[in-house]
Amino acid sequence: MSQLCLAIDTATSRATLALGSLADGSLVAADTWPGAHAHAETLLPRLQALLANAGVGLDAVGGIVVGIGPGGFTGLRVGLATAKTLAHGLRRPIAGVGTAAALAAANGDTGDVTVCLPAGPRDRYLVPIPDDGTGARLVAPSAFEAWLAAPAHASASVVAVDLDDPAIPVDARRRGAIALEGLAGALLRLGTAALADGRADDVLALVPAYVTLPRGIGPAPEGAAWSPDLR
Repeated sequence: MSQLCLAIDTATSRATLALGSLADGSLVAADTWPGAHAHAETLLPRLQALLANAGVGLDAVGGIVVGIGPGGFTGLRVGLATAKTLAHGLRRPIAGVGTAAALAAANGDTGDVTVCLPAGPRDRYLVPIPDDGTGARLVAPSAFEAWLAAPAHASASVVAVDLDDPAIPVDARRRGAIALEGLAGALLRLGTAALADGRADDVLALVPAYVTLPRGIGPAPEGAAWSPDLR
């Protein structure tokens, strides 16, 4: 009987793969490496190596968890496509987990926090946790600085991921580094809980949340909007 869960996340600067117990999400093995826009070349070989090192095959995977962002276009498309293809081909349930929620959980945050992520070279993407799907927003540099300066956003409530901007409090950046380190385990915990509760996703309907459009694509014309999945 299949007892393992496979987790995939390609939303941050580091690609993440993990194997864990399908029963409780406990971590069995993990691999993480710099994505560097090379996810298509590295993800499957790293997955094969992870399974081989764990001494199991794909038939041991009983469920799949995938981080759905927010994140950059290239990484998310590769990660989602891989996870959905595996779920469909293996006939396994799949659960999409918000990467920002997993990052907050990886940092041990149980109260209200905001996960801050880069969106292109200068803009920032803010995701309040808990997230009801309506609070995330893209902000320009000046607006982000003003947001940081607000008394309600002390560094204790900010998790800054992949942001080395010295204007961001050191504690917020430290929390972001801790979150990245613990992302694999958090994905497994949240994803296996969703599968256990019967909250598997429809593999066809599962789409990522982007922070920017793909490179080379301009804003939508006036009166038009991009589809969330850009399919």
